[in-house]
Amino acid sequence: MDSAFHSTLSLVLPCYNEEENVAATVREVAQWFTEQGIRGEIIAVDDGSRDRTGVILEELKAEVPFLKIVSRHPNGGYGIAVRAGCDAATCDWIAFMDSDGQFRVKDLELLLVHVGDYPFVTGRRAHRADKLVRNVFGKVLGAMNVIVLGLWVRDVNCGMKVFRRDIWLQIRPEHGVEKLFNTEVFLNLKRKKISWFQVDVPHYPRRAGKQTGGSVRVIFRMFKELWDLRRSS
Repeated sequence: MDSAFHSTLSLVLPCYNEEENVAATVREVAQWFTEQGIRGEIIAVDDGSRDRTGVILEELKAEVPFLKIVSRHPNGGYGIAVRAGCDAATCDWIAFMDSDGQFRVKDLELLLVHVGDYPFVTGRRAHRADKLVRNVFGKVLGAMNVIVLGLWVRDVNCGMKVFRRDIWLQIRPEHGVEKLFNTEVFLNLKRKKISWFQVDVPHYPRRAGKQTGGSVRVIFRMFKELWDLRRSS
């Protein structure tokens, strides 16, 4: 990685029922911090998991001293989990990525090389490793963002982003707790005239476990959030 990144980093990992993935992800991130000389913290947010995610995270604290755990109950949704992790961050820069293995922390380097020029850098999945239904759902969401909110961002929901902590309160979502979390972040960037940059990143098949983003509950909440965002704009 370009040695120009000398700031501290808080890396947020939202977790919900990730007992099969979370240990490998945290260890991978911790090793990357050490190898790259990154100073900072890993913030794992256990968002009301019903499996052993919380237990595994507590066990990992003895192995990874810079691991911070944020526990939420009951489950609040992806956006709430990411927001809670960002609220708990204490470093100069905040990043977040999914904890299911579909992103690899080494690819965060593709974003970090641009932080000297932009306060917010986001990934864009070059080739999505999701099933067809989720890919179609992502395109529908993008179209809805344009039609209802007048916002166009390619791959708005890419789960790898990094930004300066001092802009967090300006872009912090209030309505988006699930599918519209990232949409609201970009709306706030637009409203506050904060510049951002997008980088292609790899996307990998899920290591194990089951995705929950396409459930009826999540889809219903998405439409409610879309309505709330429309009313607030």
